[in-house]
Amino acid sequence: MSTYFSTLSDALKEAGIFQPCLLLDRDRLDGNIALVKRRLDPGLAVRLVDKSLACLPLLAHIGKALGTSSFMTFHPPISEAVLKAFPDADLLYGKPMPIGTARTALVKGDADWSRVCWLIDSEERLAEYGALADELGIGLRIAFEIDVGLHRGGFADPAALSKALSALPVRLHCEGVMAYEAHAPLIPGLFGGPAKALAEASAQAAAFVACLGADQRRILNIGGSKTALLHRGGAANEVSMGSAFVLPSDFDTPGLDGFQPAAFIATPILKVVEPMLPGPPAVTRLLQALGRFPRKGCYLYGGKWMAEPVFPQGMKTNGLLGLSSNQQFMGLPADATARPGDYAFLRPTQSEAVLQQFGSIAVFSGGKVIDRWPALPMA
Repeated sequence: MSTYFSTLSDALKEAGIFQPCLLLDRDRLDGNIALVKRRLDPGLAVRLVDKSLACLPLLAHIGKALGTSSFMTFHPPISEAVLKAFPDADLLYGKPMPIGTARTALVKGDADWSRVCWLIDSEERLAEYGALADELGIGLRIAFEIDVGLHRGGFADPAALSKALSALPVRLHCEGVMAYEAHAPLIPGLFGGPAKALAEASAQAAAFVACLGADQRRILNIGGSKTALLHRGGAANEVSMGSAFVLPSDFDTPGLDGFQPAAFIATPILKVVEPMLPGPPAVTRLLQALGRFPRKGCYLYGGKWMAEPVFPQGMKTNGLLGLSSNQQFMGLPADATARPGDYAFLRPTQSEAVLQQFGSIAVFSGGKVIDRWPALPMA
């Protein structure tokens, strides 16, 4: 591990990067892409999740490797950027948009919104979108959110979907359904375990799909990064994936065995100290004797990220001093050799939002930082 992070450190110094940054290991990314291609069921296509990979060059790199221009989108400013960047892009919303949000995008947006499929989770929203289509005099593509066990909303059973389909407004065209089974990997063995939950979700999705007409089955979407590669057969024709390609720590699951973390926060160490708590020195010494406070530590350039420390080895946060977005204290092992000016590395717990926090992404490959990829803005 230390050799790997030493190589990253040398590359950052050579590139003249001496402030917090998001570092993407493109070689590891390509390895993860290769695993997706090898393990994905041949009957399934990949829809890239833009919120988890909010960087146009990153989306382009993965899309080209997988031969896909399908995206799952969640936020109109990002949707518009993707539409403009990829002329052949087909977008599916991964959550239902408030009707006012959809109206603003369609009226004021500077992109081809006909390539967007809106998500409908209730009869009320179906009626709203039908009225909006009439108001604007346009047709709208929609897909129905269906509940296959996560219970986060959407149509609860096939009968409810059939009822909605029977009342489909004339200007709305149903393209299919979207199912999400993020709960499956978390089901304990007492209740059948992940495999049973995944099989049940797939069977439930098939029952919903049976309600659709032959011209309403273009998008039969299921899965996310944790489950996409576990699907075999079933009614779905595509899966959504995003975070898996860079593997933040929340995605260390059996469905992604063999994948490697490809994104890290790198930041200079400002100070290496023999830490002392405010107040009487005796308090610090007592807490150190009890193992509650470290005998060695450092302060980082920045901090309070959604990330866990991975290097220097043994570096960890300390509850007594807490977190800071300016100079974060980190405890170190007593034998740590870190010095001011060295880099500390943290592994993001998620990729969405985190990839966007640094303005651009430093791209590492072949032992060097070879490029800077602009991230999409948060707003």
